[in-house]
Amino acid sequence: MTTEKAEAAGWFRSLRDEIVAAFEALEDSQTEGSLSERAPGRFEVTPTRRSGNDGEDAGGGLMSVMRGGRVFEKVGVNVSTVHGTLGQAAQAAMAARGVPGIEEDARFWASGISLVAHMQNPHVPAVHMNTRMFWTPKAWWFGGGADLNPCIEYAEDTAHFHETLKRHLDPHGADLYPSLKAWADEYFFIPHRNRARGVGGVFMDDRCTDDWRADFALTQDMGRGFLPAWLPLAERRRGMAWDEADKETQLLHRGLYAEYNLVYDRGTKFGLATGHDPDAVLMSLPPLAKWA
Repeated sequence: MTTEKAEAAGWFRSLRDEIVAAFEALEDSQTEGSLSERAPGRFEVTPTRRSGNDGEDAGGGLMSVMRGGRVFEKVGVNVSTVHGTLGQAAQAAMAARGVPGIEEDARFWASGISLVAHMQNPHVPAVHMNTRMFWTPKAWWFGGGADLNPCIEYAEDTAHFHETLKRHLDPHGADLYPSLKAWADEYFFIPHRNRARGVGGVFMDDRCTDDWRADFALTQDMGRGFLPAWLPLAERRRGMAWDEADKETQLLHRGLYAEYNLVYDRGTKFGLATGHDPDAVLMSLPPLAKWA
């Protein structure tokens, strides 16, 4: 699958470039209201490297993080393409999920994009998106999704986010959005709090219909749906007035997000377990959070 791997990795990189440009343009256009007197935020781009068990090159990527902007308090848009041999714990986890042959040949290759945005204005919803491709000698699959995490919910924003994702997924099957929405509701749930971390979105994993081209097209459309689903919400809410009570609500909500990502998130666990740059893996954590 050399050609397919290269195509997938190239797509994730191009999606990263599109999103980074859109986010910096959003910073540029914040010329009135809260924090508009600041210089527009810009991404700091850092190459990341992964080393194998014997110190050999095992791939890497780009960590792109913007901090202290007019609109974004902290946002990361990371891409990576890594390879190597899975450790025993990761092999066991893969085998438990039904990945064939992983205990006999534990080589892997993975590529993807991961995005988390934490906002200055509490009325602008935080958001997460990631898509990825994973390969082992006996299997391949796609995964990922997007979910909205407002600390102050607006029903019309939630509706727009879901409707836009649905519109991008419907060409791949009318039953797909309902099933991926239900999957997101289950996946982005915090059991020890008995609540969701946000207002949901879509999520999939282990997506392999044996038609690589169709599954890749679905993954691409999931990525294409992100900006039209979220940007209008940021543009609508970024000029709203907010006070210290709103900020308190935001910081407490971020605590939920941090708990989820550190305790349950599969991508965080995999990144740390396979030796990827911990700063890149933990990019998703908010700059400030609070617990009651």
